[in-house]
Amino acid sequence: MDFPPSPYAAPVCALELRGLTKVFDRPAVDRLDLRIAAGEFYILLGANGAGKTTTLRMITGLLKPDAGGISAFGIDALSDPIGAKQIMAWLSDEPMIYDKLSPLEYLDFVAGLWGVDRRTAWTRGTRLLDQLGLTPHARAHCDSLSKGMRQKVALAGALVHEPRLIILDEPLTGLDAGSARIVKGVLRDRLAQGCAVIMTTHILDVAERMADRIGVIDQGRLIAQGTLAELRTQADAGDASLEDVFLSLIAPPAPAEPLEA
Repeated sequence: MDFPPSPYAAPVCALELRGLTKVFDRPAVDRLDLRIAAGEFYILLGANGAGKTTTLRMITGLLKPDAGGISAFGIDALSDPIGAKQIMAWLSDEPMIYDKLSPLEYLDFVAGLWGVDRRTAWTRGTRLLDQLGLTPHARAHCDSLSKGMRQKVALAGALVHEPRLIILDEPLTGLDAGSARIVKGVLRDRLAQGCAVIMTTHILDVAERMADRIGVIDQGRLIAQGTLAELRTQADAGDASLEDVFLSLIAPPAPAEPLEA
């Protein structure tokens, strides 16, 4: 007899970082350990230079770590970088798209790079453009589109091969409120299908509303993580906003009072 899967089974691990380290003139990422489950929206917060983008670039294979391990849905990203990249999407805050192509042509081109056949690429591409509100601009040259529209075209390009791990570095930059809501809806749909998202953002109200868990990185180290309620507890911050919690967590310790003679 076949039994249904247990609802208490351990969640699938979408991303695991083990002792991840990168040193430039100083440690940019310092022995970082992190686990993200399938279906989870994880947001990484930190001040400029804290190590967020360096971490994401190592996950995607754009930067080689000096030490540590990276696993994506059980694939070792260091020993099998091609296999890992095939299940990943990467989108930076300044995506590069081809100005003289239309969004449809761009998606067809990107899908071809991933080995997606033309018919499937067309189906996925038109669906993504529709979901992102870009159908009226599907045949316009990308150089005629606004920055926000170009950002959505780049997101469609990142998703056209149907990745399982979606890695986003400040993806909402340049989007108005309506466009940001559309993008968030597309990402939530992917999570419901068992994908995982790791994202950096400076827009703390977005992190507060969207994240299943939040990690706070400072000087290359993960100093706190959890739900907003758990971060409030760690920061001893009551019902404070995420902004106040974040600033409390990364604040340098107060100098000790000098001893009296």
